[in-house]
Amino acid sequence: MDDLRYKKGIKNLEKMNPNNFKQLEENLKDIAPDLARYVAEFPYGDIYSRPGLDLRSREIATVAALTAMGNSPHELQSHIEGALNVGCTRQEVLEVIIQMAVYAGFPAAINGVNAAKEVFNKLDE
Repeated sequence: MDDLRYKKGIKNLEKMNPNNFKQLEENLKDIAPDLARYVAEFPYGDIYSRPGLDLRSREIATVAALTAMGNSPHELQSHIEGALNVGCTRQEVLEVIIQMAVYAGFPAAINGVNAAKEVFNKLDE
């Protein structure tokens, strides 16, 4: 195992969304604990650590992609929260999601806005 990749990934996750990663680890610990480690190492240790884009820009791209895909509501909510944690405003998140209506269709954008609404409501509690 590559501890450097894992440590870099955890460092990024701590900035973006540490509670959601801890929940993922907990959910996978009895069936596929290595999968959680892979999540820390590859996307967050390798890709999110690359030069060229900051975490804020990477989260904008991820929110757009997950909105367009339309099949990962839990991950979309996690990345909406992550985007807010690395400096995006709620309005910016909504604009990214609304932009996806052009490329992914109105159902995907509406589902994305509903995911954002759930995140915003959770954070306001």
